Amino acid sequence: MKRQLNFFAALATVMGTMIGGGTFFKIANVSALTHNSWLSILVWPLAGFVTLMAGLSIAELASVFPEDGGPVKYLEAIYGSKIAFLFGWSLIIIYYPANIAALSIVFATQLKGISAFKNLPTTVVALAVMLTILFINWMGSKLSSQVQKLALIIKLLPIAAIIVFAFFYSGPNHLAAAPAPHISSVSGAAAFGQALLAVLFAYDGWLSIGNLAAEVKNPAKTLAQAIIWGLFGVTILYTLVNLSYIKIIPWSQVVGNQTTAILTAQKLFGDLGGSLIAAGILVSVFGAINGHLLLGSRMPYILGREKKLPAAAFFGKLNLRTIVPTNSMLFECGIATIMIFSGTFDSLSNMLVYVSWIFSILLFAGVFILRRRQPELLRPYKIPWYPLPPILAICGALFIVISTSISQPLLAITGILLTLTGWPVYLYVQHQNNSTSEA
Repeated sequence: MKRQLNFFAALATVMGTMIGGGTFFKIANVSALTHNSWLSILVWPLAGFVTLMAGLSIAELASVFPEDGGPVKYLEAIYGSKIAFLFGWSLIIIYYPANIAALSIVFATQLKGISAFKNLPTTVVALAVMLTILFINWMGSKLSSQVQKLALIIKLLPIAAIIVFAFFYSGPNHLAAAPAPHISSVSGAAAFGQALLAVLFAYDGWLSIGNLAAEVKNPAKTLAQAIIWGLFGVTILYTLVNLSYIKIIPWSQVVGNQTTAILTAQKLFGDLGGSLIAAGILVSVFGAINGHLLLGSRMPYILGREKKLPAAAFFGKLNLRTIVPTNSMLFECGIATIMIFSGTFDSLSNMLVYVSWIFSILLFAGVFILRRRQPELLRPYKIPWYPLPPILAICGALFIVISTSISQPLLAITGILLTLTGWPVYLYVQHQNNSTSEA
């Protein structure tokens, strides 16, 4: 693969993959869990802080191992091939297809909110947008990265417009009379933990930028900068836009309402302005799906190229004309199709976040292991305020994993079992590779 992606392309991929459906729709889930305006706002910068601590930690690993495969390569260098494969497997069969499926469902739901499209079946629309993005990525990484840049610029417009106009809004300020934030019981703390998990979906996607290391110019420096600046910018935007929703819209109309963003836009800009914001939201979700397919299709390709998957030749093959892993794209979209028919936005997004944070704990701990084991290793980027960021990242991740295991045991068990299906696959591939080498 050619190194043709610069810092802005990497930053656009980080921010563009994160800013999607969660920006506009997770407020419904969060408000129903917290039952408090200020807690529903507070959870966004808190999740951003946890994610930023994670980003500072992972940026060091990205600078040490600037190669395609990203977090899977980091785990392999620290813990060995078994743990790394299980993470790669979870990314292939849960993380990327669940992201693609969940966001495709969000796109379809939002499009049906426009009267001209209200009678279209949700599943058909979700499949259509996924296939459109598959076609774009099929044409090459240069086109898909250009789409990602354009989508990022367009998707920032409705967010910026809502934030700016909400600041100068002269109507009722519904936050002024909102009760102070409080958590008065164990069940309340558990609900806040679920809200944090829900919000973390909106911050998800940045970790996979390492999958493009072989296509990024000066990856050791570029990847770290894209992760840090992308996370910082997104945290500010998310906090301000959710504050705007709750300031403009009465709390009773926010709780559990997936059209909160549209209602806010209509209050601020009228029906026509609301329609334009709705179009911007569709572009936002479209760009997020594009980012997840762009990044996600690289993982089966990398594992196939290294003969770590069954049918390795199929997965490790590039399209000779466009130099992209089209077979891997088809595989990810195939699993996403099954999920579109079987899942819902919240259940799919919560499962992928839960599984990814389990492995993230190992990554954060790996920073300490690598510093002790190989202190002489060249580190183009070193974590500021070390060891505080990885410690805080581990604490945040443990809270997410433990609270989810308690409050949503079925989701946790399903995610873990799906991940563990990779174990017999790993043993089978190892046996096949050993047999081939002995022949």
